[in-house]
Amino acid sequence: MTQLRIAVLQFPGLNCEEETLRVLRFAGLDSALVRWNEDPTRLRDFAGFVIPGGFSYQDRVRAGAIASKSPLIEGLVREAESGKPVLGICNGAQILVESGLVPGREAGRVDVAMTRNRVPHREGYKSGWVHVRAGRQTNCFFTEGLDEVFPIVVGHAEGRFLTQDPELIDRLADPDRRAAYYCHPDGRVAEDYPANPNGSAGGVAGLEGLDGQVLAFMPHPERAAWLWQVPEDIEGPWGERRAAAVARGNIADAPGPGLALVQAFCRLRGVGGS
Repeated sequence: MTQLRIAVLQFPGLNCEEETLRVLRFAGLDSALVRWNEDPTRLRDFAGFVIPGGFSYQDRVRAGAIASKSPLIEGLVREAESGKPVLGICNGAQILVESGLVPGREAGRVDVAMTRNRVPHREGYKSGWVHVRAGRQTNCFFTEGLDEVFPIVVGHAEGRFLTQDPELIDRLADPDRRAAYYCHPDGRVAEDYPANPNGSAGGVAGLEGLDGQVLAFMPHPERAAWLWQVPEDIEGPWGERRAAAVARGNIADAPGPGLALVQAFCRLRGVGGS
């Protein structure tokens, strides 16, 4: 069976493209880098897209704002509107929000902002392990079937979802209608730091757009795609799985909790993961 081709979009200042390419290949997907200065029509050749993390254009103006106005993103919007799935990770999530693809209710309209982290007694960039859970009543392509709590890495300074849209506020009031939210190891919504690393209302970690095939996701699944990346002392079943893999001697190739989001692309043609 022909492998699916997934494009990783690169803008000046992004720094997670190589890790993202490796994870896509680990999931059994054919992946290629498409740079900001290439012909946007090249995107037609791909079945799906990832915008990785980093600091596009040094986060000037606002994180993701400059990249969101590029011809490559205009081409991406056309591909997404045709039904192709798009995953934005961290700065990629910020770019999707600034482009209006998330929540994507009206072409070109920006309904959500990604604002600076707001937590007690600290400011700026936050990096570390957190727990995330997917809502059970969303139609998000990337979180479909993800029922368990999973540990994952965050690394951002502007990760707080903010909106004044009354309809969106009402929907996000229900945890099960959030594409992904920060939680405690037992699954309870994380309202406070450190389980909620940025002060996002309702603990929102990911927001979907365009009927669910686009996801703006602040944590980094590529930093938790292999089981060996998971800390030894992590709470919950993933820590137990890590210890079992060490005992069996196969931890080097064992899939980690972040891989499931990337493997969602495999459903496009029923391609199995590695």
